[in-house]
Amino acid sequence: MFHVEPINFPVNRALSIIEGKWRPQVYCALESGPKRFSELEREIPEISRKVLTDQLRELEDMGMVKRTSFPGKVLHVEYELTKEAMSLQPTMKSLCTWGENNCEDK
Repeated sequence: MFHVEPINFPVNRALSIIEGKWRPQVYCALESGPKRFSELEREIPEISRKVLTDQLRELEDMGMVKRTSFPGKVLHVEYELTKEAMSLQPTMKSLCTWGENNCEDK
């Protein structure tokens, strides 16, 4: 019988991309286009700077977020979702809708 390691099971791979408390919020904050770090902090006020930095780095390493530096007198950095991450957005919206319709605040 063919055995698939849990991490290689397609749904587990997909969940590893969106898992965690903050990743879904980062995806939602970036879905409207590129944003600076400070804009992301304003959109997700509960997240600490360190956690936001860590999440952006992890998402960048996974190929889900692109970081662009703009040189000049003041370094300007923007983050945006990659094409692959944008293809995930319909699924994220479906999960949000499901959560709104099926999960009561406790």
